Amino acid sequence: MKTLIIYKSVHHKNTEKVARAMAEVLGARLAQPEEVDPAALAEYDLIGFGSGIYFSRHHKTIRAFIDRLPAMSKDAFVFSTSGATGDHSGPLIAKLKGKGLNVKGTFACTGFDTFGPFRLIGGLQRGHPDEKDLADARAFANGLLKQAPEAQ
Repeated sequence: MKTLIIYKSVHHKNTEKVARAMAEVLGARLAQPEEVDPAALAEYDLIGFGSGIYFSRHHKTIRAFIDRLPAMSKDAFVFSTSGATGDHSGPLIAKLKGKGLNVKGTFACTGFDTFGPFRLIGGLQRGHPDEKDLADARAFANGLLKQAPEAQ
C-alpha cells in the first residue's frame, strides 16, 4: 500500500513526531502541503493529512491544500496534535469526504503548546507527544494497515 502523509508542524514539531511514527509503520513518504502537487496523489493508495490545531481547526495550509484537490476516490486518514484534549477532525473530514475521499480513521493526541496566553503559564501539555503518544500513533497506523485490501 503506497502511502503519503501530508502534514504541517509549526512550533514545537509535535505533529512531525507523530507523522514520523506513523510513517515508520506505514512505510509512508512524508511531505509538507507546499511540496505536493495535488495531481500526484493519484499514485497513492492511502493519504494522511495532519497538523497542529489552531482555534479548533487544522492548520490553514492543510485546509487550503484540500480545497485545491480534484475529486478522487482514495482512502485517507486525519491526525492532529493539540494543547487541548479532544478530536477536532470533523471539519477536515467533511472537506475530504466532499472531495470523494474515504476517511478510514482519525488520531489525535496532546502536544506541547505555548501559543498566546499559554506562554504565560509555561505552556500546556509539556513533554507531549511522549513515548506513549507515539506508541499510540504507531498502533493507529497498524490498524490502518490491517484495513488495507491486501491485508484482508
